[in-house]
Amino acid sequence: MAKITLVDDDENIVTSVSLALESHGHTVKAYYDGASGLAALENDPPDVAILDVKMPRMDGMEVLRRLRRTSDMPVIILTSKDEEIDEILGFNLGADDYMHKPFSQRLLIERVKAVLRRAGRGETDGAEGPPMAPADVAARAVKRGKLTLDPARHESLWDGKSVKLTVTEFLLLQSLAQRPGFVKSRDNLMDAAYDDQVYVDDRTIDSHIKRMRKKFREVDPEFDAIETLYGVGYRYRES
Repeated sequence: MAKITLVDDDENIVTSVSLALESHGHTVKAYYDGASGLAALENDPPDVAILDVKMPRMDGMEVLRRLRRTSDMPVIILTSKDEEIDEILGFNLGADDYMHKPFSQRLLIERVKAVLRRAGRGETDGAEGPPMAPADVAARAVKRGKLTLDPARHESLWDGKSVKLTVTEFLLLQSLAQRPGFVKSRDNLMDAAYDDQVYVDDRTIDSHIKRMRKKFREVDPEFDAIETLYGVGYRYRES
């Protein structure tokens, strides 16, 4: 099914989560500190990474920060329920999802399935569709002014310069850019980037948008294509 790397210093969590994921056909590699986890993620990238926040040698946020320099792999953050700052920081650093401890194993399985689907690596229920024709792939590409989005390659360009987006960021931008000038509410954007069974609040979308803008402004300080309409949502402005 999928290769999953789990990094958590709690042996009970590692054991129970590994068993739950493996029972659904996934392959799990576990590491008990951030430094060894980061090395494994870089040397043998999985389909999904699950990172605890508080770990010895290197915490999960630092692992995520370093990982995002070179990789857009889906990342789920595990955080204590009373530490809201962790989830805010996690989204700002590029996490795709988060879960509060203690959590339901069943819910974690659903979150993993959701990020796999968003990354195009999800289940097909045993049936594979026909291969997509080149014309269909091209039709999915989006070009709006200086922006080019190519879902087939998970490639985002601004004025010919590459902007590395996470899977969730890419889906949010794709949703906005498909209809420039039209306002997308946060609920609309949640539907575009998350499955129905995965709940996220408004702050999650805002954090993703904030990080996305920062990435584009690193290649173009004048970037202003994503507009905020306070109390309403966001829209893409094609220059």
